[in-house]
Amino acid sequence: MNGNASDYITRRTLISGIGGAIAALAMDPSKAAAVPDDRQQPGNPFIVLLKGIYAPVLAGQGPGDNLGLSSVNLSDGSYARNHIYPIFGIADSKKQDRPIGTFYVQFAGDLCAYDLPGGSLAMQFAPVPAGAPPGFNGFVPHPDGAGGAYLEATFELAIIEATGIFSAFQGGHNHMVDRLHQLATGAFDEFCFCNISQYQFP
Repeated sequence: MNGNASDYITRRTLISGIGGAIAALAMDPSKAAAVPDDRQQPGNPFIVLLKGIYAPVLAGQGPGDNLGLSSVNLSDGSYARNHIYPIFGIADSKKQDRPIGTFYVQFAGDLCAYDLPGGSLAMQFAPVPAGAPPGFNGFVPHPDGAGGAYLEATFELAIIEATGIFSAFQGGHNHMVDRLHQLATGAFDEFCFCNISQYQFP
């Protein structure tokens, strides 16, 4: 066989563990719930898409438990909400046409939150650094020819709080690639990819 001794031991231990779990289930089906479902664990990184028309979250009308977060107040009237779609490394990534959660963001602030199956994350947008090129942590507008504008940018965010299956991402980083369409009506139509990882941005 190829590979070193440590590879062999690791693989043998893994196979032995799987075999033992299967045998235990065959003897007692009620133990099925004790076997962790790794398919629900997010990848590092994972990617989601924010898409749709933003709707305001009126004061006092945020999620009742504030998503279990203490670093944001989603009921203070400063947030808008949108849909989250799975793209890569997260549950239901093969069903990209169905939203799986809700995104909350301050248009006049620097905080946002993600409500996802299995947990939540709170993040803070980084400020625009001195000498940054156009489009880095700040929108560049492009007229859409219909009285509105496309606002394009990349953004860097720090993950300041994370719960549930996302707890390992606290202290990590989110790289956004955003194309926000400001319609002539004044509404905002979002299309933004979020690459969320556990490493800290330099």
